[in-house]
Amino acid sequence: MTLPRSLAIPKTWKTFNYASFFSAFGYPVLGVALFVTMVLLGIFLSHLTFHWWYMLIAFAVIAFTIFVCNAGIGPLHRILQHRAGELAVPGQVLTMINLVIAMQGNVKDWVNYHSQHHRFSDKPGDPHNPFESKRWAWVGWILWRDKKDMERPLAMWLKNQPVIVWMDRFYNEISLVVHLVIPAAIYLIVWAAGGSLVLTALLHASVVIGRAIQFHATVYGINVLGHLKTPIWADHLIGLLTGGEAFHDHHHSQPTSALHRPRKGVWNRIVDYNGTILLAMEKIGWVRNLRIAPQFA
Repeated sequence: MTLPRSLAIPKTWKTFNYASFFSAFGYPVLGVALFVTMVLLGIFLSHLTFHWWYMLIAFAVIAFTIFVCNAGIGPLHRILQHRAGELAVPGQVLTMINLVIAMQGNVKDWVNYHSQHHRFSDKPGDPHNPFESKRWAWVGWILWRDKKDMERPLAMWLKNQPVIVWMDRFYNEISLVVHLVIPAAIYLIVWAAGGSLVLTALLHASVVIGRAIQFHATVYGINVLGHLKTPIWADHLIGLLTGGEAFHDHHHSQPTSALHRPRKGVWNRIVDYNGTILLAMEKIGWVRNLRIAPQFA
């Protein structure tokens, strides 16, 4: 008998994944704290320049960051995981950079966990079964890891994609550059040029917050709500926050489809914009041989 994963994995400090905790909670808290601090300093310290239109730019950056993160997760999920097409080298590079920004972790682990999810969907053995525990399906499964899961090798069908293999091998080092070195360099350049550090910090915080919104929209909106009955408006709202990945009943019935909504219809292409991105990438040759389910073609 297969034990539910929420019971089979011991909740100890040895199995606790500190990197996942930082990604899920630590980094978002720092982002919100930085955002609030910059707003308060800008308002109450007269010698600092603060304009209310900074907030408009900040919210635009949050929205754009959500889009960028999904632009990585869409190809990861639909192409690298479910093989609904083939990524050319430029598409592989763009996908991996966006995945690093999204802090999705190694492709190796992502694909292995998701393969288990489809194999045991909503049953014992599913890494994030909401019918066992909604809290576990939300974040428990990424906070406590089974050593055997982490030791599984990269999926065979990904080993012939050199960019994926190389960038996944150096995922942690690339993440440090993207999330630490590049922001530090931007702060230094802005300071040296006499620019606004308040605006720079506000935009940096907005990127962190946008990434956090997309992250939790995925792990809660898809892993939990995506497997439960929810109102149509909620499906479409979470769809916008996840690039269409939230239309999970469609996905499980047609897992190898590059589109999760019908190809025709302006709203379908907006709410399933991960699929729209793949259609655009196909036009420029960055994706080949897209597979689309008949009801979505």
